[in-house]
Amino acid sequence: MQTDSSFTFVLFGGTGDLSMRKILPALYEAHRAGGMLADSGKIVAVARHAADRGEYIQWVNEHVKPHVSKNGVDETAWSSFLERIEFVKIDLGNPEDFALLRDAVKDLPGIRVFYLATGPSLFVPICRALASVGLNENARIVLEKPLGYDLKSSNAINDAVGEIFAEEQIYRIDHYLGKEPVQNLLALRFGNALFEPLWRREWVESIQITIAEELGVEARGDFYDNTGALRDMVQNHLLQLLSIVAMEPPHSMDSDSVRDEKLRVLRALKPINPLDIGKVAVRGQYHSGVIRGNAVPAYATEPGVKPNSTTETFVALKVEIENWRWAGVPFFLRTGKRLADRVAEIVVNFRAVPHSALGASALRAGANRLVIRLQPNETIRLYCLAKQPGEGMNLASVHLDLAFDQFFREGQMEAYQRLLLDVINGRLALFVRRDEQEAAWRWVEPILNEWKASNKPPKPYAAGTWGPAAASAMLAQHGTCWLEEEN
Repeated sequence: MQTDSSFTFVLFGGTGDLSMRKILPALYEAHRAGGMLADSGKIVAVARHAADRGEYIQWVNEHVKPHVSKNGVDETAWSSFLERIEFVKIDLGNPEDFALLRDAVKDLPGIRVFYLATGPSLFVPICRALASVGLNENARIVLEKPLGYDLKSSNAINDAVGEIFAEEQIYRIDHYLGKEPVQNLLALRFGNALFEPLWRREWVESIQITIAEELGVEARGDFYDNTGALRDMVQNHLLQLLSIVAMEPPHSMDSDSVRDEKLRVLRALKPINPLDIGKVAVRGQYHSGVIRGNAVPAYATEPGVKPNSTTETFVALKVEIENWRWAGVPFFLRTGKRLADRVAEIVVNFRAVPHSALGASALRAGANRLVIRLQPNETIRLYCLAKQPGEGMNLASVHLDLAFDQFFREGQMEAYQRLLLDVINGRLALFVRRDEQEAAWRWVEPILNEWKASNKPPKPYAAGTWGPAAASAMLAQHGTCWLEEEN
């Protein structure tokens, strides 16, 4: 992926955690690779916690450098990367300061990208301040999640930003869409005759999508206690992954063709009757427990969390899609904090053979399945049954690894690196369009409203486990279980 696109990348929240851990390391990796970033491209960090460029570069060396390059830092590349960085000290609460930014970038080359690595409460004020000094013209704006608290607040932000930037200028980022296995899922489905004929209700028994974390809320207790797992993970990451898995083949990979098909999936999600939410939605909250031999506290005792909080840290859902391809196929979504392992994966369970002359093992659920692992290691694995060596016809599970790192010499590109390059080069396919976001909020909102109205506490689960027993019971009713394997 080479580019001649000159750019000025303006990073709001330049000293924030996201900039430190993801954005600046991703830009460095693109710089180090050579040819991915135009030589004339500049990075302008905006923050108020550094006095000048020298102090900011010192901060980058101290805080960002440890997060780059798994195989070590190329000092020559790092030094030339730092030469790309400029710094502007701005108080985001003072619109008059944006004249300083205008003056700093007016002579810099190329397309202007404004990345808002800030809290959502600052999205609209920043956009209005940019417009007040004419910086919204012919520019691109990148918005991080969460974009609103519910459908109403999301629409309010989108309306306000949409008055300043056209839809084709707005890049709503969901980093899971930039992960290599998600890209390979599209390649497997739409580039091969082998999988696409099986990708439908006649051959698929169920699909699971899991995003599990070992970490708790860390230093984000105050934010998380007003958000919860449904807003933080389901409305965006999980429903976006579901739409990628279930979408129809687009006629091309251009931005609107892909996003049109994702939107059709989101609009086909079967609405949940409030009376049935207890049957198809499980919410939990972690209590104290042990993870990798270390005792961890209960959610209610985390800093910033209200002691009597009813905020969910775990969600499991049964989802149905009302269309010809997927009618009757359950999609099970699961996410949570302080679970037994850190893993993100998609599991496609194929139906068992209709009749087995080889014994009951050929009829068990999940004997044939495709597992797309997104983290911590990115792999795709196809499971099937084979005869065990020796006397008799005894079957055992075996798997085929699609080991892309053995076929391709170049390393896999990190999600943020891919997405930032897409922003710079004007590719929108992997970013969330407004109507997608609205459809996701519209489906999630009845669950939020019912949980709030019922005032029932979340189901407890011990930290270091896989969540409340009710989540496993929900799958057992459909004759299946969560895939819980060692990495």
